[in-house]
Amino acid sequence: MKVIVTGSLGNISQPLTKELVQKGHEVTVISSKPEKKKDIEALGAAAAIGLMEDVDFLTTTFTGAEVVYCMTPPTLFTEPDRVAYYKKIGNNYAQAIQRAGIKRAIHLSSYGADLDKGTGLILGAHHGEVILNELRETVVTHIRPAYFYYNLFSFVDMIKGQGFIAANYGGEDKIVMVSPIDIAAVIAEEITTPSIRNKVRYVASDELTGNEIAGILGAAIGKPDLKWMVITDQQMQSGLEASGIPATLAADFVEMFASLHSGALSKDYYLNKPAVMGKVKLTDFVKEFAGAFKQ
Repeated sequence: MKVIVTGSLGNISQPLTKELVQKGHEVTVISSKPEKKKDIEALGAAAAIGLMEDVDFLTTTFTGAEVVYCMTPPTLFTEPDRVAYYKKIGNNYAQAIQRAGIKRAIHLSSYGADLDKGTGLILGAHHGEVILNELRETVVTHIRPAYFYYNLFSFVDMIKGQGFIAANYGGEDKIVMVSPIDIAAVIAEEITTPSIRNKVRYVASDELTGNEIAGILGAAIGKPDLKWMVITDQQMQSGLEASGIPATLAADFVEMFASLHSGALSKDYYLNKPAVMGKVKLTDFVKEFAGAFKQ
């Protein structure tokens, strides 16, 4: 099967490419960086160097493929209007898919993408789904991963400096978490699974409260009494701005995590929970966290 993978050799695309190549698929990986070509080819895949903003490039690369995996590159600090950016990339994908005659697409979205407001940074994923759902000749699977484990790295400096975790979510909130490795495994499965209609598939690896997470992280870094404090939205906003994050971006973070705290972000997840959880648990990831903490 000829498969196009976007996302270069990122946290999801690299293990995905490895698995697809090992299973005998013909894989082309799209990257915007020419220096990634050798690394991509070393995995046994072909490299297509170009930009997501170039519809002609995408169309040429997609042509002849049986499945396309679409993800929107992260642009937290480079795009002032992140929703507009998601819409632009979503429309580019839709045009290229339509022009190239692609019949099957896998789209990396996010939990909370069912909501059309109140989710901050995740709102772009919602619009991406809406745009791709308008394709009439293509069956689209929207992959909705939960809270990435590596988001926890953002607390390293806080723990070192203040001795605790503080955010406008956590405490006794149940946090659904996921490993990129488990996301890649689900995408690989979907690529080879026939489907006749659009669908959504959630991906999760573990479910723990903020306090349980703090306990596991603390034990791994020699701080068994590590606490997770829940602060107000305004305190969160002020703290993010004080750390150098622009006010508008900070507000998106605050809104996103407030929706996690309220339960809105994960409501649809619990209504459509995956039958099988991912293999990588927090107790596995914590080794990476401890390594980062020691640096």
